[in-house]
Amino acid sequence: MHSRLISSHPRLSDLFWRDTLVDAAVFRQWLIGVGRRSAHGRIAHLLCELLVRLRAVDLVEDQAYNLPVTRAELGDALGLTPVHVNRVLQELRAENLIILHGGFLKVLDWDGLRRAGEFNPAYLHLVRKAAL
Repeated sequence: MHSRLISSHPRLSDLFWRDTLVDAAVFRQWLIGVGRRSAHGRIAHLLCELLVRLRAVDLVEDQAYNLPVTRAELGDALGLTPVHVNRVLQELRAENLIILHGGFLKVLDWDGLRRAGEFNPAYLHLVRKAAL
C-alpha cells in the first residue's frame, strides 16, 4: 500500500526523505552535545534550539519564550543533575546572556548564547523565518 501511495504521489517520497534527514541531523547534534559539549554548552545549545524552533511557529516575542520545565527536566534531557543545571543557568545569567524567571526565558545576547552553545541553526532545516 505504501509503495502505491508514494508512486501515485512522488512528492510524498521527497517529504518523507526530508523528514528522515532532519531527524538524523538533530540526532547528530544531540549526540555531539552529550559527547563533546560542556554542561554550559549543552544548556546554551538547547536554549538556542528552542528559540529557533519556537520562532518558526510564532511563539517567540522580543527574543523571549515560555520555558515551562523544571531544572530536573532540563537535567534529564541533557544528562545533568538539577544542581548542575541551576549552576549553569546562573552562569548564563551572570554572563548577561539570558534572563530566566517564572518559566519565561529572554535571550539578551543571541550571538553570545550561540557561541556558548556552538549553535548553528542550519541542521534544523527550518524556513527562512526562523533564521536569526
